Amino acid sequence: MTKVGILGGGQLGRMLLQAATKFKVETHILENQENCPARTLCNHFTLGDINDFDTVYRFGKNLDCITIEIEQVCVEALEKLEEEGIAVIPKPAVLKMIKNKITQKEFYKEHTIPSPIFHVTDSKEELTKYIDFLPAVHKVGVGGYDGKGVELLYNKEDLSKGFDRPAVLEKMTPIKQEIAIQVAVDQTNNIVVFPPVEMVFDPTLNLLDFQICPARISPALQKEANQIATNLVRSFQSPGLFAVELFIDKSDKVWVNETAPRVHNSGHHSIEALATSQFEMLWQILLNEKLGPTDVQQPSIMVNIIGAPGYTGVAKLEGTDSITTKETFIHWYGKEITKPGRKMGHITCLGIIPEKAMETAHYLKNTIRCISEAKENTPKIV
Repeated sequence: MTKVGILGGGQLGRMLLQAATKFKVETHILENQENCPARTLCNHFTLGDINDFDTVYRFGKNLDCITIEIEQVCVEALEKLEEEGIAVIPKPAVLKMIKNKITQKEFYKEHTIPSPIFHVTDSKEELTKYIDFLPAVHKVGVGGYDGKGVELLYNKEDLSKGFDRPAVLEKMTPIKQEIAIQVAVDQTNNIVVFPPVEMVFDPTLNLLDFQICPARISPALQKEANQIATNLVRSFQSPGLFAVELFIDKSDKVWVNETAPRVHNSGHHSIEALATSQFEMLWQILLNEKLGPTDVQQPSIMVNIIGAPGYTGVAKLEGTDSITTKETFIHWYGKEITKPGRKMGHITCLGIIPEKAMETAHYLKNTIRCISEAKENTPKIV
């Protein structure tokens, strides 16, 4: 039986393990939190630091294959494992480039991938040179996730919000829509493209609020976006599952925003809505099996369940009793503690009429909430 290791045991690892039951595989998790969401679902659990060279190397040296559920891992250990014949998916070189937004943006420029123009800054003080470049988005090179490590800079007064470490200052795009396309590449370079999804972001938390599948874009824009995403992923020259996030500006021009080299929040709907889920697809890649179809079985929306403002403590889900349709699926990630803005689960609703997608998403968001027994003495975010 193939022994596959996953670096990270969060909700993505948990959903990967749930999909693993369809395959002949022995699963191993390395994670530094003992009570992580994936803890009870793997065959073997190792408590350890995914950023420590020796820990990652020891974890991976007796495995057949190793992958990730988060970019911030020790790439140097993965490089050594790859040299010794362990299959590392995605390749360490690609992971190393993508995990740093600076090298990721430079890669897009080198390979003529359409992406907003940018400058690299090393300090907050350096931002004063780029006042005429504003409005722009400041993104830390390494370590940002789920809206953290991103600041919107509109004018000179906003410069104090910038980061005092290496970062990308990217020209702000007049966005009409944001979409994501997942691209799967197997170990013999066969490619499968998932249908584009439309993403709507929380303006305060700057993370995915909900998404709509299929994306409400024209066939011509879908074709263009698919081609851009495919060209980008081909240039990586690596097997893996890649989530390409794109902007469509007000002139209908398509730009690449960022790429995640792993299963992704924008693909959670695929568990119920598509012929093959993103998690099944990654197992097919890891185990060298034929890639499955990605047809949309039913149109859908996916809504993130986020820790409600003002609540920190033992998590409690409210509002589920108001959901009566069998076409609504609630995924709870098993995190014990909630706090404002933390991803705690998601909801997928099938059979959505495109014209009512936004209305349904807002209903679910306001009906099913993650709170705690005790409320913080802090105001809610409006």
